[in-house]
Amino acid sequence: MYIKKILLIIVLLGAVGMGAFAWYVYNTAFSGNTAFNNNEAHVYIPSNASIDAVVAELEPLLKDTETFYAVANQKKYTSNLKPGHFIITKGMTNNDIINTLRSRNIPIDIKFNNQERLEDLAGHISKQIEADSTSLIKAMRDPEFLKEVGLDEETALSLYIPNTYEFYWNSSAETFRNRMKTEYERFWNESRTKKAKNLNLTKEQIMSLAAIVQKETAKVDERSRVAGVYINRLKVGMLLQADPTVIYALKRESGDYNQIIKRVLYVDLELDSPYNTYKYAGVPPGPITMPDISSIDAVLNPEKHDYYYFVADVTNFGYHKFAKNLAQHNSNKVEYVRWVNSQGLNR
Repeated sequence: MYIKKILLIIVLLGAVGMGAFAWYVYNTAFSGNTAFNNNEAHVYIPSNASIDAVVAELEPLLKDTETFYAVANQKKYTSNLKPGHFIITKGMTNNDIINTLRSRNIPIDIKFNNQERLEDLAGHISKQIEADSTSLIKAMRDPEFLKEVGLDEETALSLYIPNTYEFYWNSSAETFRNRMKTEYERFWNESRTKKAKNLNLTKEQIMSLAAIVQKETAKVDERSRVAGVYINRLKVGMLLQADPTVIYALKRESGDYNQIIKRVLYVDLELDSPYNTYKYAGVPPGPITMPDISSIDAVLNPEKHDYYYFVADVTNFGYHKFAKNLAQHNSNKVEYVRWVNSQGLNR
């Protein structure tokens, strides 16, 4: 009888122990462990991160980091960390979280617009993916890479077509650069390449002209007309005389690309720079900014007309008045100069 009681006690204690263990396992691995109120939270795990770094990233999002550590060890996640961008949803268990961090690296959309320099682009991209601006610049300026794509220091900006692209957050600088090469080659399809050839211009010259068009007008519906003016000038051997190129040359000369120049002065036109299209004939050696696709296609599909001049239209801001000859242009210009002077724009 006594032995039976002991055995019963042992069985009961075992049952209690098993229950406690089952409760611990459930509570550790299979009960919700999120501490945020939104529906989801974004987690970014850097390359070569340690488990401590991962937990530090997760800590504000978890109720209990100790139970997370325990499940991570049990599932051997601590020795198989994956970098990337992950989405954790409200109410996830430690088990769910670790499964997510193991295999669900979610791509992100990165965007860039009309950057004037590779440095600006690198800084902009480094805020969106893991690669820093220093590694991005190094990759973009790599001489072997530029040689491979047929570009140089002056034309390197042409490679980057402003748009939205899908990347993994943990993409390297080389991965970003190489993807842009692929997108560039895809953009320059047979149709666009043929149109450039028909204009007797290289792809790089098209990009340089498109950058000027981009700076000249923000109105997409006017870009093909502006492009037509520059194509007309090139055909007859006129100087392009584009104010945005002078502004770029002034910035390049001073090294201050953040300065705001609203008015080009006559003295500025004397600046000795290959980007000064009042002084040097033909297309500048490289783009003065990244042109939008709309500006590139405007140059490839210029409006056919007899205009050789244009000036800002002060009666319809954002647009321009176009002229077929210098006399007509000077007449249009009088109104513009009068308005500029009334605004007190000395620079």
